[in-house]
Amino acid sequence: MSQNKMIGIVLLVVGAIALYFGFNATNAPMEEMTEAFTGQYSDNTMMYLIGGAVAGIAGLVMLVRK
Repeated sequence: MSQNKMIGIVLLVVGAIALYFGFNATNAPMEEMTEAFTGQYSDNTMMYLIGGAVAGIAGLVMLVRK
């Protein structure tokens, strides 16, 4: 297995974990109250969601690319 494929797998797993924590954070009572008043999630939650998506996509691209 090449080094790029191993890095791709690691990025995919890290992205999935970050997305899991981000989605769990969106359901927290304090986060729901903040979203109700401001109309958006907190910065930390957004960083989990965006970072997880970027890491997951980067990992998937590294796995698919030759």
